[in-house]
Amino acid sequence: MRFPGGHAQARRSLMNTKPLAASVDIDLQHISARTIAHYDRSAPGFWAGTRDHDVSQNTGALLDAIEGQPPFAILDFGCGPGRDLKYFRSLGHQPVGLDGAREFVAMARQHAGCEVLHQDFLALDLPAERFDGVFANASLFHVPRRELPRVLGELRAALKPRGVLFSSNPRGDNWEGWRGERYGAFLDWETWREIVTAAGFAEIRHYYRPDGQPRDQQPWLASVWRRV
Repeated sequence: MRFPGGHAQARRSLMNTKPLAASVDIDLQHISARTIAHYDRSAPGFWAGTRDHDVSQNTGALLDAIEGQPPFAILDFGCGPGRDLKYFRSLGHQPVGLDGAREFVAMARQHAGCEVLHQDFLALDLPAERFDGVFANASLFHVPRRELPRVLGELRAALKPRGVLFSSNPRGDNWEGWRGERYGAFLDWETWREIVTAAGFAEIRHYYRPDGQPRDQQPWLASVWRRV
């Protein structure tokens, strides 16, 4: 989903979304459930509208930053129906998807033929130091700002030493709240950099999309980070 999203433990999480802990407040449960429900309802239309999007600039930014020799183990965080999973697999890599929307998980497994974890972004259960890279394309902005340090820390723990996190979010002026049935945090570069750096990442690069347009016509902020 473009939201909510030992090895034996990871395998057990394949089929079921882990519920939010009892300590998670009711607002977070509502944010998660309502946003996921939107994507489950709109899955076919979402797939029709995004399956041909060109995100090669973003996939290239992740792959170019990963050190070592391929194939790479990649977590597609918020994989949606599996477009990018299939692309990574076509290059010979070893991608694993993650999404909170049950419909997206089923579509991604069928479309990409990859392992896909059905997990809520706010209740992750990931193996330690498994992945060379995390590809979070149009997904992390759905995490409430106050939860970002925790979620980023969990993604960091799932990366191998010096592993790479890619993120692309709609940029904004640090406003957070509902847009229709989806919750989002729309952060500017300075705020995003502060949060990700504090979570234990070093910036590799950042850029705005779509490429070649004036800044006021570039609604997406992309950034690439290394686990330190």
